[in-house]
Amino acid sequence: MAFSQAVSGLDAAATNLDVIGNNIANSATYGFKSGSASFADMFAGSKVGLGVKVAGITQDFTDGTTTNTGRGLDVAISQNGFFRMVDTNGSVYYSRNGQFKLDENRNLVNMQGMQLTGYPVAGTPPVVQTGANPTTINIPTTVMSARATTTATMPMNLNSTATIPTTTPFDPTNSDTYNKKTTVTSYDSLGNEHAVDCYFVKTAANTWDVYTKDSSISGSSYEKAAQMSFSSNGTLTSVTNYTEVLPATTPRTWNLNAAPNAQPQINIALASLNGSAASTYSLSFLNSMQQNTGSSGAASVDQDGYPPGSLVSYAINDDGTVVGSYSNEKTQVLGQIVLANFANNEGLKSEGDNVWSATTASGVAIVGTAGSGNFGKLTNGALEASNVNLSKELVNMIVAQRNYQSNAQTIKTQDQILNTLVNLR
Repeated sequence: MAFSQAVSGLDAAATNLDVIGNNIANSATYGFKSGSASFADMFAGSKVGLGVKVAGITQDFTDGTTTNTGRGLDVAISQNGFFRMVDTNGSVYYSRNGQFKLDENRNLVNMQGMQLTGYPVAGTPPVVQTGANPTTINIPTTVMSARATTTATMPMNLNSTATIPTTTPFDPTNSDTYNKKTTVTSYDSLGNEHAVDCYFVKTAANTWDVYTKDSSISGSSYEKAAQMSFSSNGTLTSVTNYTEVLPATTPRTWNLNAAPNAQPQINIALASLNGSAASTYSLSFLNSMQQNTGSSGAASVDQDGYPPGSLVSYAINDDGTVVGSYSNEKTQVLGQIVLANFANNEGLKSEGDNVWSATTASGVAIVGTAGSGNFGKLTNGALEASNVNLSKELVNMIVAQRNYQSNAQTIKTQDQILNTLVNLR
């Protein structure tokens, strides 16, 4: 009598139970993909057959449930894509588990110490180098360099009922010689703060003179910077810029009636302070108006410079960009996580530790960013749960158990028949 069929059935059922048990054991493993055993019958010139064999173990790469964690370094992938990881030997692996942390060198790594890779940044301000070779994403502790002010805007609301000062000439130390004082805070190449005072003096109906002074520089003097003219309905019609003299010593005049898209601006000169480079930036009065507002003032003051800043926090955005927040209230991109796609996910080789490696069956990894092409989306502060269906696995376990018992019963029956034959006399 032959026992091979039943033995092969026991082996196959045992392997199936192993796969089911592994699925159940990893039902709480983030990014885990459930597996299933595939079987094939065996023939060797026999119509009866020689039993069954395990043809392979396949994995189900459907999405698991996205679970919110609130942790800044947790990232979930939905739909297509894998995180690209590199170990200490430079070998590349792929994972769906988005639990990351910082190592001793402030590199983003998974819980096993594999480094997360992405596109680097370059330039000032830093810009993501999309398409470059992926590299380790690092969270540096270096200070963000200061940026000198190059442009500023200050739309003014000047009170039409303001009286013309009777005390002359203009004197920044005497408030009776001007109607309004506003300060523009700006920065030089070293991040030194410059307080540029702007004085507005009404000289006639619908006409105002503007004086400027950098009060951060000891002993600095003021200068007449501009003259603003308004129409009878209060709109700004022209600005004469005394800080920019054209040939033949003629000041530039911005006529907004003739060129409504012009920038009515003046030039603010910042002298060297504490070793900084002397610089000049433009201050625009676009959208200024003269109305019966009760008092004069700036509608807003904006400029593009900032002082140096230290890293305060960092976060991963849904597009994979890693952004640092600094003490100067500015943000700076530090890198962008890349995703990898494959022609055949089921061709990947499971390496344990929540990672896979590419094979000839999976095809070569295609690298890109989240939300582009056929790459999936990222969710910050969340993780992709295991896609194991516990109810299904428990039912499969009952079926596998019955298969095992049935094959064992076949051996028992074969043994009884063999024993009967042996006892024939």
